[in-house]
Amino acid sequence: MSRQFTIRSGPAYAEIDERAGALRVLRHGARELVTSWAPGGPIPYYSGTLLAPWPNRIGGARYTYRGELHSLPVNEEDLGNALHGLVAEGPWEAVEWLQVEDEQGFVRLTHTIAPRPGYPYTLALQALYTLTPEGLTTTLTAENVGDRVAPYGCGPHPWLLAGDGPVDPWELEVPADRVLLVDQALLPRSLEDVAGTPYDFRVARPVGATAVDHAFTAITPGRTGSAAVRLRGPAGGVEMRWDPAVLPWVQVCTGTGLGHAGIAVEPMTCPPDAFNSGTDLVELHPGDKHEASWTISAF
Repeated sequence: MSRQFTIRSGPAYAEIDERAGALRVLRHGARELVTSWAPGGPIPYYSGTLLAPWPNRIGGARYTYRGELHSLPVNEEDLGNALHGLVAEGPWEAVEWLQVEDEQGFVRLTHTIAPRPGYPYTLALQALYTLTPEGLTTTLTAENVGDRVAPYGCGPHPWLLAGDGPVDPWELEVPADRVLLVDQALLPRSLEDVAGTPYDFRVARPVGATAVDHAFTAITPGRTGSAAVRLRGPAGGVEMRWDPAVLPWVQVCTGTGLGHAGIAVEPMTCPPDAFNSGTDLVELHPGDKHEASWTISAF
């Protein structure tokens, strides 16, 4: 079984797992803020995992980069896609762990993506989880330590909780003006204004019967410059904040039909199938670094 690391800050409590470098538990007092899973058990629907070197999916598990065709293993078998990168199930190593009484705690983990069929690049990843009274902040850093320019994207995959039971009565707020509509393989079809669609959550409203599994962009930051997706339910509110200049997309999934608790909120550097479209794709030259952060907190 992989090692677990506990960090605390006042009423906040988190557990980080070396497996997938994942956020396994996050609580504020008695409230569960994310969907958790049993140590050593399966990770349901990527709950709390990190997504790199791409978030979301690559259509047909194939892409061409700098004139070279790459084929990846298919792990979304019903749709034939390569889903959620290469590190969401792999082993990470905790290299630093510090607890300052009950004021602040952090754990730092590392993982190296080695060249392989479909992704012949070498990236050194570092994930820093820091818990303070303001919430749990995760910072994911990628460095190209190889000798080839590498395509890259990233994001997290927590399922946020605002109570028990169905998500239909929860209020959802997504400060985004545009939504990416998809085809039957969940690949991009068209980018549309949210106005007049079922996916306009710019003003908080109940999820209701709306099934959401879409990427949003044209995200409006708040006064501090951060964007925030907020959920409010019978247990209270939970939000995820990030810099939309670094993570200009966010996937929101209500889990309709999955029988899984919570709503997935996934800030992303790029949209689905960016390795093929090139939209907002990060290019890491040898020696380049990319850093992205996000924060989950109760309100």
